Amino acid sequence: MEAVFLAMVLMLSIFLGFELISKVPATLHTPLMSGANAISGITIVGALISAGGESGAMSSYLGAAAVMFAMINVAGGYLVTNRMLSMFKKKDTNQPGGKS
Repeated sequence: MEAVFLAMVLMLSIFLGFELISKVPATLHTPLMSGANAISGITIVGALISAGGESGAMSSYLGAAAVMFAMINVAGGYLVTNRMLSMFKKKDTNQPGGKS
């Protein structure tokens, strides 16, 4: 019965997440992504604690995998955020090589 309950919570969270994200306007995407990167930073701390614990080999392996995936998520999120913010910068035409 517990597995059915957990599966139901997972399905509801997937549906709710999809509905919330699809309603976000493009102008709010970058601030929300930065917030998500901060949350992933907290996930890295928890994964490091899990990987360094003395609970067993499987816990250490799963913790190390969690650290790796969270780091990929944070780095990719910051790269995408930086690229999105650079799209809104004005190009300086007074620089050498710029079109006048």
